[in-house]
Amino acid sequence: MTAGVDLGQPQAQAIRSDEDVVRVRQLVRTVAVAVKLSLVDQTKVVTAASELARNTLVYGGGGTVEVGTVDNGTRRGVRIVFADRGPGIADLDLALTDGYTTGGGLGLGLSGARRLVDEFDIKTAVGEGTRITVTKWSR
Repeated sequence: MTAGVDLGQPQAQAIRSDEDVVRVRQLVRTVAVAVKLSLVDQTKVVTAASELARNTLVYGGGGTVEVGTVDNGTRRGVRIVFADRGPGIADLDLALTDGYTTGGGLGLGLSGARRLVDEFDIKTAVGEGTRITVTKWSR
């Protein structure tokens, strides 16, 4: 148990407001510290989580996140699953292209988040929503 977080079970958090995005960042940082990610890797996974939480809120209309730990026998890591029931992503290849944006931002959300983590999996269906799973492993 670290700072009120049970590392044995994934921690669920709703994403319905900007304050929830901040809570996601805090939760991910707490778990990243607990699994002993380096400071650089903590920053990377928190940044990726922040981008994906914001996307869940803005484009998915809100949703949920689950933050947990993983262990492959030699390393520990943080696994984060974002899910929404929003409109889905019509052109996933385009959405994953560096510089692409629908919101007038920098366009680094999905592609940037993908580069910051070790594993990135996205499932999306138009009219059904999006589920993104990311993992960052200790070095």
